[in-house]
Amino acid sequence: MKSILYILLILPTVLFSQDKISGMIMESNPEKKHIGLPGANVYWLDTTIGTVTDIDGKFTIPYKKEYTKLVISYVGFKTDTLTITEPKMVHHWLTPTSELDEVTVTSRKQATSKSYLQSANIMTVSSDELLKAACCNLSESFETNPSIDVNFADAVTGTRQIRMLGLTSPYILITSENIPTIRGASQAYGLSFTPGTWVESIQITKGAGSVVNGFESIAGQINTELVKPSTDARFFVNAYASENGRYELNTHLNTKVNDKWSTGLYVHGNIRDRKFDMNDDSFLDAPIQKQINFMNRWQYTNPEKGFVSFINFRYLNDSKQTGQIDFNPDTDKFTTNAWGSEINTQRIDASVKTGYVNPEVPWQSLGVQAAFSRHKQESYFGLTPYDILHNSLYTSAIYNSIISDSRHKIKTGLSYTYDHYDEFVNTSGFERTENSIGAFFEYNFDNLEKWNVSAGVRIDRHNLLGTFVTPRLHARYTPWEKSALRFSFGRGKRSANIFAENQSIFSTSRSLNVINSGGEIYGLDPEIAWNYGLSFLQGFNLFGRKADVTLDYYRTDFQNQVVVDYENPTEVNFYNLEGDSYANSFQLEFNYNVFEGFDLRTAYKFYDVKTQYNSGKLEKPLTSKHRLFANASYETHKEGSEAQWKFDATYNWLGKQRFSSTATNPVQYQLPEYSPTVGTLNAQITKVFSDKFEVYLGGENITNVTQDNPILGADDPFGANFDTTFVYGPIFGSMYYAGLRFKIK
Repeated sequence: MKSILYILLILPTVLFSQDKISGMIMESNPEKKHIGLPGANVYWLDTTIGTVTDIDGKFTIPYKKEYTKLVISYVGFKTDTLTITEPKMVHHWLTPTSELDEVTVTSRKQATSKSYLQSANIMTVSSDELLKAACCNLSESFETNPSIDVNFADAVTGTRQIRMLGLTSPYILITSENIPTIRGASQAYGLSFTPGTWVESIQITKGAGSVVNGFESIAGQINTELVKPSTDARFFVNAYASENGRYELNTHLNTKVNDKWSTGLYVHGNIRDRKFDMNDDSFLDAPIQKQINFMNRWQYTNPEKGFVSFINFRYLNDSKQTGQIDFNPDTDKFTTNAWGSEINTQRIDASVKTGYVNPEVPWQSLGVQAAFSRHKQESYFGLTPYDILHNSLYTSAIYNSIISDSRHKIKTGLSYTYDHYDEFVNTSGFERTENSIGAFFEYNFDNLEKWNVSAGVRIDRHNLLGTFVTPRLHARYTPWEKSALRFSFGRGKRSANIFAENQSIFSTSRSLNVINSGGEIYGLDPEIAWNYGLSFLQGFNLFGRKADVTLDYYRTDFQNQVVVDYENPTEVNFYNLEGDSYANSFQLEFNYNVFEGFDLRTAYKFYDVKTQYNSGKLEKPLTSKHRLFANASYETHKEGSEAQWKFDATYNWLGKQRFSSTATNPVQYQLPEYSPTVGTLNAQITKVFSDKFEVYLGGENITNVTQDNPILGADDPFGANFDTTFVYGPIFGSMYYAGLRFKIK
């Protein structure tokens, strides 16, 4: 009995002594008055343990000795991180800010990071990650990322094509600072038009994106944030050279004009003027090319009045020559002397992005952005000319606020898009104008404990696609500590630019056929798809080091699709889907900090992508079901002068891939049903001498894996069986490169 009484007496004391942190979050003011901020977010870093301040700005949150970083955030205020070593009262003042960019707080700077708190499945790739490879342009920025697949589109142009969730880039919304950029005429080569040094970070969103960014996203969104004149180095130069004759130079010049204005001039140039034919098939292994790329970027910041703006002007001139090694465009163009191709692109871009944060009501903000581009491509492939002119205008206005407190956030606004296309294909002309106006609304609820939900809807009126509604939903649930269970679904709709998106078809002898269904675009109806996703992220400690594992499953169901049918080896047929078309994607990813400075990232991916063709339901050609990925990186400890070594290696393995049918070809031009498996290894070593200067040396395809006979009918390029699209692996062997980076802060 005494024991029971003793337990009952000490139980309240034990319960009361369970450690908690209490305090008050206030708005900063000169007099340091206690003006509480209701609805401010308070949570422990790298956990999902959090709370929201009450009407008086007060809070109480559980405490454990392993919790050391307390993050405090509020819409319109700077996010602060406090170091907590013991239970105590916390009184903290938050400072208002006019910065529009999202603030991400991490305890250790990670090259690639995932959030446990966001509703959408977003991976952020920093500039540190981009430096792990040569990363000469955006198309080469994903070699060390397990969520994006990089493949060659054909065997002559050297164009890299990316895939997400088993679907090619036209189904991915690609934006620059949330302005749609790589679309329409730029789909085939646009990724190579953004130099890697211009990129500050990349956000990769799996599944249907936010309604704020439009209705075209189906498989996901890739957004690039560009370097900013106010934070980029005053002077930066990056020089690169490879043994296959490619040379590049990037230069940044940034100047602070006054206390509000900063400007930057960014210049990129690359050239390859040497010819290589290592496999002796008479065709260039890599194109001869030149590119000059200028961008002038202005930044205006006025914290007192709550304004921040970015203004960009950009000019690009890109030229490529591909084909047989003996091809001379001056004498052989449009002749059968030798097969060759030239692709010349000129592009002009101008954009302005302005944001306003109400200094008196900092959770209210307004953003307005507008962008214009003129993309002109003049090209021919053998005897087939292809020209396209695409003028595009995009504008949007976005209003952000909260309802009651910062647990309930809203975004609403309008957008307008104008596109004019003028195409010339062989002997036929295609011209059309598309314009759409849309309104959107998105609500986000976040209690910082178990749930974060973003639900959005937009309605658009399109002159060719009609009036339609686009719903999107992302939800995150936290079942236990350091976990995030996510669910998403959304609808996407887009007009397929069948020639611009599939320019590899011109590097074949196939006839092009559009089977007209009475639609508004090339006689075809628009593509419509639903994307559903389920993802689970779990962080944990393994042998005292941080680790995490992610399981993703996404499914894309097409209600309508423009099918690109290669199953007849003498034709390419475009027609609207009749039947099923879907893409199932499963990914298992494991990340582990093995020891200080050494990180290991591995992934397994399974794709099941099938489409109903006229000849039956078949696997998507050249899409392997099984893929393995591994990346290991190591950095030595920085010395006093910031000197250190960096080592990085990436291995990719692709399972067999189905070839489209060649059964009716002559025997010498027939291929097996499936390709062999392929494994490639890339590596890079960087020596950092100081925070101003570093050099790097790397190799791609170090194992020297090459595809046998990548060009079908290379011996008779003007014959009926010529085809450069059967590419499943590297076209050329090992390639080594070197470069340097120098900057003055």
